Amino acid sequence: MNCLYSVIQRFVVTNKSTDGEVQGVYTCMIDPVATKIDVKNAFRTLYGVEVEKVNVLHTREKFHNTKLGVARKKGIEKKAMVTLRSGHKITNFEVIK
Repeated sequence: MNCLYSVIQRFVVTNKSTDGEVQGVYTCMIDPVATKIDVKNAFRTLYGVEVEKVNVLHTREKFHNTKLGVARKKGIEKKAMVTLRSGHKITNFEVIK
């Protein structure tokens, strides 16, 4: 990836992800071609934190039924769960150094 600003698309805000932030695990949607190393470098540069571990997974497609058949509601996305080293945390997601 050339631009670190395009690696992290948005943070996921759900009950499960906000519970993980207490333990230092941040969940975000990332660019489909980004690797674990790209995500680690983006967090280090943009937020100034040290990353311990990055887990990456692909979400599945979701469908719903209509009168005319089955329609796609949500496509495949790539999600990263980033574990920060102890003592590091991101206070405000919108502020980028």
